[in-house]
Amino acid sequence: MTEVGQIDNATETGQRVIRREAEALAMLAESLGASFEDACRTLLAAKGRVIISGMGKSGHVARKIAATFASTGTPAHFVHPAEASHGDLGMMAQGDVALVLSNSGETPELADLIAYTRRFQIPLIGVAGRADSTLLKQADIALLLPDAPEACETGIVPTTSTTMTLALGDALAIALMEHRQFTPENFREFHPGGKLGARLAKVGDLMHHGAELPLVEADTMMGETLLVISQKGFGVAGIVSNGTLVGVITDGDLRRHLDGLMEHTAAEVMTKNPQTVAPGILAEEALAIMNARKITTLFVEEGDKVIGILHIHDCLRAGIG
Repeated sequence: MTEVGQIDNATETGQRVIRREAEALAMLAESLGASFEDACRTLLAAKGRVIISGMGKSGHVARKIAATFASTGTPAHFVHPAEASHGDLGMMAQGDVALVLSNSGETPELADLIAYTRRFQIPLIGVAGRADSTLLKQADIALLLPDAPEACETGIVPTTSTTMTLALGDALAIALMEHRQFTPENFREFHPGGKLGARLAKVGDLMHHGAELPLVEADTMMGETLLVISQKGFGVAGIVSNGTLVGVITDGDLRRHLDGLMEHTAAEVMTKNPQTVAPGILAEEALAIMNARKITTLFVEEGDKVIGILHIHDCLRAGIG
């Protein structure tokens, strides 16, 4: 081994590895056909869960595929094949479908799991790189990985094979997702936290409602209106008539009517036909409206009734923007 700092042609090696794996993925795409269609139909027909398993590097890939399935509308979980032989086989039941990964198709730890699927007639989808392997011979549906070399020159490190397996799992997950017409709103239900959850948050998730709303009737005098603006803390007041928003009062409206302000009603000071949003739109879209119009709040309407208010700080606190 050479000393640190004496690495030669690292960029060239990295490019070779990526190109080799990209070529393998192209081969995989071209290889998909009837077996892939059969696998999708079997997974869609499952009344239970998709049980995904693999050993070693294939196990790590299996965990990721299970997570992708579960977050895109296909109930799934990972079962470690060695643990399965010590009680976890009970996690599988009729109605489930097993998706088992093994590049060689001869991984000994998979034997009990494969036998269990045969005994209890649990559909088995096998993914391997050898057509004559035990896994693919026993499987109801065999997904054969193309004969592509590993990315290392020695051919001993699972690289290209695991990349293809991971991509195949993604292909299955997205095919099922699109068939079910899985939407971003559905996706958010499984990802309520983090940046992704924030980006998919709706106005209705973040808005203030009920007693928090700074609302006054159109004939309310400005003295009382100013009190509401101060108490609610949004810097605005919504002017309503029979529950319908007819205008808003902002600091700009107050400045324009400073002369004799207290002698006016809210209707006389307000700006008519204010911008509003519906509770079902994405908060990110509402933030874009506020930025474009240089405002800090939006009232939320459902039908012709005002039901909430969204402040720009609500979006920022949620990680949007």
